[in-house]
Amino acid sequence: MKNLLNEDTLNAIVTKGYGDPFSVLGMHKGDDGKIFIRTFQPQAKFVEIIDFDGNHIANMEMIHKNGLFQIELERNDFFKYKFSITLYNDNKYQAHDPYHFSPVLGDLDMYLFGEGNHLKIYEKLGAHLMKHDGVNGVCFAVWAPNAKKVSVVGDFNNWDGRRNSMRPRGASGIWEIFIPDLIEGDLYKYEITGPSGELLPLKADPYAFFAEVRPATSSVVYDINKYQWNDLAWTQQRVKANDFDAPISIYEVHLGSWKRRTEDGFRQLTYREFADELVPYVKDMGFTHVELLPITEHPFDGSWGYQTLGMFAPTSRFGTPDDFQ
Repeated sequence: MKNLLNEDTLNAIVTKGYGDPFSVLGMHKGDDGKIFIRTFQPQAKFVEIIDFDGNHIANMEMIHKNGLFQIELERNDFFKYKFSITLYNDNKYQAHDPYHFSPVLGDLDMYLFGEGNHLKIYEKLGAHLMKHDGVNGVCFAVWAPNAKKVSVVGDFNNWDGRRNSMRPRGASGIWEIFIPDLIEGDLYKYEITGPSGELLPLKADPYAFFAEVRPATSSVVYDINKYQWNDLAWTQQRVKANDFDAPISIYEVHLGSWKRRTEDGFRQLTYREFADELVPYVKDMGFTHVELLPITEHPFDGSWGYQTLGMFAPTSRFGTPDDFQ
């Protein structure tokens, strides 16, 4: 078998994950010009290469008992493929190879981020549902400049940090990976190996759009663009209310303590209930504007939101991002 890994790299992949996985996993061209494919599937008994229509191409060889598979093909052209994976309980499923996809963030993104001038970096970092190279999935990107390795972990890979190690994007400190077939609602965190090789506690995503309700702490894949706005009439007249010569009286409110449902276990209101009850109350009291105390995601109720963990996620205490919108 040609194109074998050196022992240190092989052991790193199967024991703790590899800091530059795209250099060793996925499809590559060997020294002889022929194509070889390598994948790490620790849950698999057998892996088959198939095309997008499910047709057989080749059976892979397990080159390490922990689940590293490889195949060398008698061809020299890159092509699209999937895996047909057989588990040890003989269940089977098909999956795309995340290490066969090109980067999502472009050179301009890297340049502007490095400059500190990427004014829409929240559209790039975090977890974003998209179609990439014709396949639906989620692109994950996080800034971890001192890390030796970063992985996305979640239910989809049994929280195994060896399975979806991310691509380092040069000297930018950004790590990125597109994981095909993930959907809205998938839970995830980042597993980070520190500069001295130490494994850090799992990290929630600071750019996530949604999080689990406390005391659970995972970030949640969420599509904030599916909401259908119906406030055109209001936005068109809003400018009049914000004129320099218009009256202004601001009602400051902390949603978590403004009102409770005493008849329902003294619970907090939801975003949609606030829309129905807070707005009429504020108008009736003669206020023109509402100022919300911190609404972004935070771990401790008693902080009133000032211990923010996710600047782009409205807290899940009161509902979903759609409810907030």
